[in-house]
Amino acid sequence: MHPDYGAGSCLYAFRLWFKKQDRVKIRWFVGLGAGSDEPTFAPQKAVVDKFNASQDRIELVLEIVDNDQAFQTLATQISGGNAPDICGPVGIRGRDSFKGAWLDLDPYVKKTNFDLSKFDPSMVEFYRDKDDGLIGLPFGIYPSYLYANKEIFEEAGIPLPPKNYGDKYIDENGKEWTWDYDCVRRIGMKLAVDANGNDATDPDFDASNIVQWGFGIVWGDARGYGTLFEPGTFVGEGNKAQIPAAWLDAWKWTYNGMWKDHFIPTASYGDSDILSNGSWGESGKIAMFQCHVWYSGYAKMDYQWDVYPMPSYKGVTNAKMHADTFEIPKGSKHPDEAFEVLSYLVTTASDDLLKIYGGMPAITSKQDAFLDTFFKERYPHVTVNTKVIKDSVKYADNPNHESWMPSFQEASTCYTEFWKNLLNNDGLDVDAEAEKLRKNLDVIFAAANK
Repeated sequence: MHPDYGAGSCLYAFRLWFKKQDRVKIRWFVGLGAGSDEPTFAPQKAVVDKFNASQDRIELVLEIVDNDQAFQTLATQISGGNAPDICGPVGIRGRDSFKGAWLDLDPYVKKTNFDLSKFDPSMVEFYRDKDDGLIGLPFGIYPSYLYANKEIFEEAGIPLPPKNYGDKYIDENGKEWTWDYDCVRRIGMKLAVDANGNDATDPDFDASNIVQWGFGIVWGDARGYGTLFEPGTFVGEGNKAQIPAAWLDAWKWTYNGMWKDHFIPTASYGDSDILSNGSWGESGKIAMFQCHVWYSGYAKMDYQWDVYPMPSYKGVTNAKMHADTFEIPKGSKHPDEAFEVLSYLVTTASDDLLKIYGGMPAITSKQDAFLDTFFKERYPHVTVNTKVIKDSVKYADNPNHESWMPSFQEASTCYTEFWKNLLNNDGLDVDAEAEKLRKNLDVIFAAANK
């Protein structure tokens, strides 16, 4: 016995040691999304330590895997019967790379009386899969909306978009218009300008020498542009490939906007220096562009700008969503304790974690404070209508534009080639190209289903 310890002290120390050994170990796997870069290690460990100190039944164990190896590592663990208990943060693309692997949380929500009312109902539904149930709880969200360069509108003498969802657009003559994609096209053409100062409605407009554009999606792809009009998926009944009708409408609208109406950048313009090599909002050369709240943390926009509601399509509005959450694999050996930890991460620890990962809180009561600080720190020269950002959450796309497809990587490559073709080539028959895409995806899906 150590001379400094009495028998009572040794017994107490032994009990503490035994109690620690008796804890249920919950493994938290990080690497599918944020959290696998070195600066995040210590802050994440601090969250783990805080949780472990808050109770004596569960020991949370952090497992960080480099993103390049995380997907294969997790797949190996799951197939080998050694699944972790919690995975995250992870976005929709990462989550759906393991479709069917996640636990339905509904029974645990009901068992623990977990309060879902702290979230916008649309975000709860956002995590509800038609096959697998509620497979996540809202955590960090990145709603999308319309950014507008106020200086371009002012110079053109054209009124800005409406301030709120549901409002009409009022043009320079005081006429009211439904805020839809026809309206965006109409004003977008007036805001697209060539080197001679002609706008895209002018017969003398020079499409080979455009210096300013009316609209676009920053880093948009075929699914992203399709989702502007309506949520959808390439995966139809029986995992047969399909082209949603609204997506085809969106692609035609976009294609005409590039090659006929000239208010949307083509690939040659969009990837050039004049449009900041794809980060269009930083260029100051595009009047309106759609992107997510994360773009405001990335971009440098030195001009006067604000945010506005997404337009509607056939009377329905959609604002595509990026979002991070935590998942519990079906192979977790301790799902009750895992749900307790997950609940802690998305509520009590959410402030600390969102400082590490970035992102807007899904808890509605925390959003005002986040947005106020977020924009004042980054853009003190502008006043942002943050109400639009919060309101955009209600229009989150479900199914999500990043959701599962059979043979995900091969299917992604296939539709990316289709989209590159549209961005780079005039004179295409979009209907015919879309049908080629459907047939190619059907072959890929069929092979994956064998």
